[in-house]
Amino acid sequence: MIIAANFKSNLTLQKIKNYFSVLDSFVNGNDDVYVFPPFFAMQEKAKNFHIGVQNAYCEFNGAFSGEITLESLNDFGIKNILIGHSERRNIFGENQELCARKFDFFAQNNFSIFYCIGESLETRKKGKSAIEDFLSSQFDRIDVDYEKLIVAYEPVWAIGTGVSAKIEEIEETHNFLRTLTKRPLLYGGSVQLQNISDILKIKNVDGALIGSASLDVENFKKMIEVARGKK
Repeated sequence: MIIAANFKSNLTLQKIKNYFSVLDSFVNGNDDVYVFPPFFAMQEKAKNFHIGVQNAYCEFNGAFSGEITLESLNDFGIKNILIGHSERRNIFGENQELCARKFDFFAQNNFSIFYCIGESLETRKKGKSAIEDFLSSQFDRIDVDYEKLIVAYEPVWAIGTGVSAKIEEIEETHNFLRTLTKRPLLYGGSVQLQNISDILKIKNVDGALIGSASLDVENFKKMIEVARGKK
């Protein structure tokens, strides 16, 4: 099971230092754990879990004010990235063309790519066919056979709302996604300690991408413990 934490724009550097120290002592070699902190914490190190970047631009360096580029990531030894998160798409206007460009660039540079997809509530209400058409469109120009691809299905209406998709909804969607790629499929969207066990039991769910529930390291440790029992 892959268990990943996306801190988004939360926590201070000192809090992250403390978090990493606690987590590194807890995680063992059998766990597959990733943490995506804000960029200012990229210099922190971990022996037993992987650190990734929440966003980066698809160039080595250059005149891209405010962006993180490959040169910086190489300097920090970072080889894991989130691409296509709904907040990047919906708040910052990243369209499918840009997501695909980022994917191609970081795949060429041998990154593990957590590629995020997910539909809005409006699309969900239109039914199964609309959901599947929309999710398929988010794979446009994406190499679904890339060996370091990890797909994270995060229904937009469940992110940060405290409302997770129903077990039946997750299973149906993940079964469809399995027809599109053989790569690991994670579920994200209000994953909590109370529901992670049931989520990880679902067929074709290979792990979880966790947002706010991961900000407390003790809570995140408990979620990793749950995942250990699902292998």
